[in-house]
Amino acid sequence: MITSGRSAQDPSSSAHDRVYRTLRARIMYGRLSPGEALTLRGIGKEFDVSMTPAREAVRRLVAEGALFLSNSGRVSTPELTPERIEELAALRALIEVELASRALPRAHMALIDRLTAINGNVAEAVARRDAVSYIQSNLEFHRTLYLRAQAPAMLAMAETVWLQLGPTMRALYGRLRKTEPPHYHRLIIAALRAGDEPGLRLAVRSDVTQGLRLLAG
Repeated sequence: MITSGRSAQDPSSSAHDRVYRTLRARIMYGRLSPGEALTLRGIGKEFDVSMTPAREAVRRLVAEGALFLSNSGRVSTPELTPERIEELAALRALIEVELASRALPRAHMALIDRLTAINGNVAEAVARRDAVSYIQSNLEFHRTLYLRAQAPAMLAMAETVWLQLGPTMRALYGRLRKTEPPHYHRLIIAALRAGDEPGLRLAVRSDVTQGLRLLAG
């Protein structure tokens, strides 16, 4: 009887993937603050896994820029410099404007209705002053639109940028003290309804860079 080596690896692989995906979501949605430290022991205890899957998940997140590994071995969420924030804002403008433009020809009414509903969730999160729900709903708004672009490699690049910015977005939310949903979301929806590509590109560019420039300034 021939036994595949894959089955023997499945438990560890599954544990690693579970830890990775959970930590990734926490970082992307701003559940962790900039510079917040993590330990392999703490991760292992929380997720009830051995050091190996904890280490592999952290290594993967470090490679994506979601976590920072110091020379001393300390693992933490990144504390971005103004220059780095400006760079990531510029990347968002380049990638997400292109994704929105590619999505426009496939922006049927069901998509527009879905975006309107998600924007309602954004407004509710703002009203509750719930930073994590706000960031999560905000990114869901953008991801839902960009999926219509049918450009998976480009969307993956955008998500990597979101991941690196997650803790910083949490800090930005606290500084802005938002009291209403993003004005530019309404402009994005209006441009989609009108089939207005220049208007859509401008609204997306403004939406993804405006707040970040406050931090980089």
